[in-house]
Amino acid sequence: MSNIEVRIADWQQDNAELRRIRETVFIAEQSVPPELEWDSDDADAVHFLALESGYPIGTARLLNDGHIGRVSVLRDWRGMNVGGALMKAAIDEAERRGLNEQRLTAQVHATSFYERLGFEVVSEEFLEAGLPHVDMLRKSH
Repeated sequence: MSNIEVRIADWQQDNAELRRIRETVFIAEQSVPPELEWDSDDADAVHFLALESGYPIGTARLLNDGHIGRVSVLRDWRGMNVGGALMKAAIDEAERRGLNEQRLTAQVHATSFYERLGFEVVSEEFLEAGLPHVDMLRKSH
């Protein structure tokens, strides 16, 4: 866990690794249909890649409207604050861009994780890709 770093990824250059992580977590583990995982937002999003000793283990993305999503960490690295490091990088980048409200759609089981980062639930529970979700909002101070 000592050599975790998060960097901004290039959608073209880092595409294989970003796709490998998201396919493993969302499509293989959570049965999200591929046509729901991949969208046109990827081309314009700021992508983040978490690495341990140079090996890609997690990813997230930030859209131009402050929406953070596709937060995914490979199973063997969960519970090691990789998700927290990805979220901190995304929040910092959003704030750097003047996006003082960050939004996300969270799987219900992960809401306490996002609440610890300052997000609040702002919707009723709903199904997305067959999984229960809620919308969450964080306002920068």
